[in-house]
Amino acid sequence: MKQTFKKDERLCSVKVIEGLFDRKNNANEGVFSYPMRVVFQPKISVEADSSLSPQNATQVLFSVPKRQFKHAVDRNLIRRRMKEAYRLHKQLLIGDFSIAFIYIGKGIEDYKIIEKGMKSALKKVFGTK
Repeated sequence: MKQTFKKDERLCSVKVIEGLFDRKNNANEGVFSYPMRVVFQPKISVEADSSLSPQNATQVLFSVPKRQFKHAVDRNLIRRRMKEAYRLHKQLLIGDFSIAFIYIGKGIEDYKIIEKGMKSALKKVFGTK
């Protein structure tokens, strides 16, 4: 698997995002791995939907709260670190999922801590290695 993060791997669909954060939906599952929380659900196979590409069906979303980090520079820094950690460790993924990574740390953590949290979260979610 190539270690890239292309546009078709980003979660952009409003319907899918709303379904992912719907508390009434039993298909949604969550995992906590400091400094992030991971919410995920299995992908629904839709044949008519052309927005899903068959080779990259797993789509992810990265969120950093504006309430906690007032400056966009800080939010963008954390989001870049989370994307890089995901990009390097996405080979741990098994199957097709919609995934949201939500940063819950109180401060700006070093890349090493974010990377460790990302690896831990992916292992907890998918039970690999």
